[in-house]
Amino acid sequence: MPYNAFAAFYDSLTGNVSYGERAAYFDQIIKQYQEGPGLLLDLACGTGSLSLELAALGYDVIGVDGSADMLSVALQKAAQQEQEVLFLCQDMTRLDLYGTIDVAVCALDSINHLTDPRRVQRVFSKVSLFLNPGGLFLFDVNSPYKHRQVLGNNTFVYDEEKVFCVWQNALEEETDTVTIRLDFFEKEEDGSYQRSGEEFRERAYSREELDRMLDAAGFQVEAIYQGDTFDPPTATSERLVYVARKIR
Repeated sequence: MPYNAFAAFYDSLTGNVSYGERAAYFDQIIKQYQEGPGLLLDLACGTGSLSLELAALGYDVIGVDGSADMLSVALQKAAQQEQEVLFLCQDMTRLDLYGTIDVAVCALDSINHLTDPRRVQRVFSKVSLFLNPGGLFLFDVNSPYKHRQVLGNNTFVYDEEKVFCVWQNALEEETDTVTIRLDFFEKEEDGSYQRSGEEFRERAYSREELDRMLDAAGFQVEAIYQGDTFDPPTATSERLVYVARKIR
C-alpha cells in the first residue's frame, strides 16, 4: 500500500498523537526488560516522527516503510532536526536488514493494515530473524472491540488547517475487517479545492491469533498493556500494546 495521497496529510491528521510521549513510553518498556538504548527498528515508520523521537532518546534507529512518499517526508524532517536515522523503503513482509537489531517497534496499528494472517506471520518471522537472541518486539494493535464498536460503519470528518478530510468506514463483521475510504480536499490559493483520495483495509486480530503467530515466530509474550499505559487490557480496550521477547 503506497499511501501516496495520505502522505501529504498524514501529520495533520495524526496531530493528536504525541510522538514524544509515545517514544518515552516505549523507552520505559524497553528499559524494564533490557539495558539501555541500542539498535532499534521502527517498522512501518511512516513520516518518521516516532523514529526521530526515539533517536533523540539515544537509540540508533532504522526506519522502514513501504511508502516512498512517507519516507520523503521523514527524510526532510530528519534533515531539519539534524538527526541521523537510516530510512529504508521496504515492504515489511520482505524486511531485509544489513545485520541484527536489539529492539523492534511497530506502532500506530500498522499490523492491522495486514489483512491476511499469513502476511502478519511473515512479518513476525522476519522481525524474529533480525532480532538478537533475547531482543524485544513491541507493537500495538486496534482491538476487535474498536473495529466493531468505534470504527464500525461510521463516518468521521476532520477540518484541519491544511486539509478537509471525510473518513468513511465499512465493517465486514465476519473478519472484523474495516474498509476505510479517505477523501481529502486541499484548498488552493484561488479558493478552489483539490480533491484526492485513499482507500485501505484494516483487520483486527484476537489475542489468541496473535499469541499463536508470535509463538510460531519464536517469541514469548512478556506483557500486554492497554493503550499507552501499564494497565492490563479489558473487554473494552481499543488498543493493545504487546511486548514480546525472542526466545528461539
